[in-house]
Amino acid sequence: MVVGSSRDLVRTQTEDKVVRLVNAERAKRRLGPLRVDERLRRAARWHSADMARRGFFAHQATRGPSPYERMLAAGFEEPGGENIAAGQETPAAVVRAWMHSIPHRANILNADFRFIGVGLHIDATGPWWTQNFGY
Repeated sequence: MVVGSSRDLVRTQTEDKVVRLVNAERAKRRLGPLRVDERLRRAARWHSADMARRGFFAHQATRGPSPYERMLAAGFEEPGGENIAAGQETPAAVVRAWMHSIPHRANILNADFRFIGVGLHIDATGPWWTQNFGY
């Protein structure tokens, strides 16, 4: 396996910390853990970078692909849902924000979801986060 830059490694470790925190929230409610899927991670990273680059904060940019289209394009065949966030500096802060939002919390605690991919993009405007969920 070829390891990318140390920056890429830190990004992956940060994304994986979000997954661990999400799975801890699920475990508190006796829900099974979500497994990381690299296709969902790829779709999530793409969306986080796209939001930062084009300066929008939404699940879909004007004339852009929907969350489901992005997940399918990344090769994941059973897309489920998506959470986005921006500005939270740590995995704990972003998971806390999502857990305090009813629709985001519903995605995290959806018992039917089996897979997750978290994408983090950091630039001068701050951190941009996307979570993609799948069946």
